[in-house]
Amino acid sequence: MLKIGDIEIKNPVVLAPMAGVCNSAFRLTVKEFGAGLVCAEMVSDKGIVNKNEKTMNMLYIDEREKPLSLQIFGGERKTLVEAAKFVDQNTNADIIDINMGCPVPKITKCDAGAKWLLDPNKIYEMVSAVVAEVEKPVTVKMRIGWDEEHIFAVKNAQAVERAGGKAVSLHGRTRVQMYEGKANWDIIREVKQNLNIPLIGNGDVQTPQDAKRMLDETGVDGVMIGRAALGDPWMIYRTVQYLETGILMPQPSVREKIDVCILHLDRLIALKNENIAVREMRKHAAWYLKGVRGNAIVRNAINECETRDDLVALLNDLVAEVEEKEQNQLIVG
Repeated sequence: MLKIGDIEIKNPVVLAPMAGVCNSAFRLTVKEFGAGLVCAEMVSDKGIVNKNEKTMNMLYIDEREKPLSLQIFGGERKTLVEAAKFVDQNTNADIIDINMGCPVPKITKCDAGAKWLLDPNKIYEMVSAVVAEVEKPVTVKMRIGWDEEHIFAVKNAQAVERAGGKAVSLHGRTRVQMYEGKANWDIIREVKQNLNIPLIGNGDVQTPQDAKRMLDETGVDGVMIGRAALGDPWMIYRTVQYLETGILMPQPSVREKIDVCILHLDRLIALKNENIAVREMRKHAAWYLKGVRGNAIVRNAINECETRDDLVALLNDLVAEVEEKEQNQLIVG
């Protein structure tokens, strides 16, 4: 069992905190597929401190998602601590995570996200300041380094531990790599060998077999799955099952995919309003349809959808078409 501070997590499979994706509707759907821990998308410390309405809405957590890690980002000690205290005292999150991995320029320009990777001393200072002011366990998500010449992964992770952090999630790419190239699992293994708090590995886990290989090859305590779960919460379920039993469960049918897609849509509508939810759901629907034959035309039509009924009708029509073709093939066969 993975344990972060006093939070017990029933299995080592963790949903990554993906910006623009990991709202409550998505997290709950993934949680129901067996994720041990789900992570909320990063939230601005200044947005929390200034009580920005959009930011405040991002702090909503359904009790069924728990245990949950809520991630904050920022570059200034005062506002980061203040935001962490608000999350600690006013949300039902179990864990407060600090983002030190986001590679996008608008974040790093504010001395936030991956910019911290250049200075282990700042990491110690910021994490210790947060730890001193909150009750919930504090964790950090980071990358292995800024670029190939500035890989301080071991020192950075040790700084988190010294500062009182309870776990580190480590993405095996540098900031310069963004999401391209190969994740360096060797560095993840090196960090694990030099750390006494739990380490969760992240990067290039595309299949349940990848998750097992990461655990075996690096010795990490948990495996974080991000993009592979987009439109595919079965990746979480299949990974949990494979790690526990060694059995590789089958891929879902098209009908199963669409049923969960519609459930996800309805949860998003309940969380936001129909207009916003349908627009946001367009990208998710495209991810759910990945690998479904004949999806290109439907994906284009989905991008024009404005209402729930239109989107659901398109999805159900595609399922009917696929099922009819499968039936005809069985008859011919």
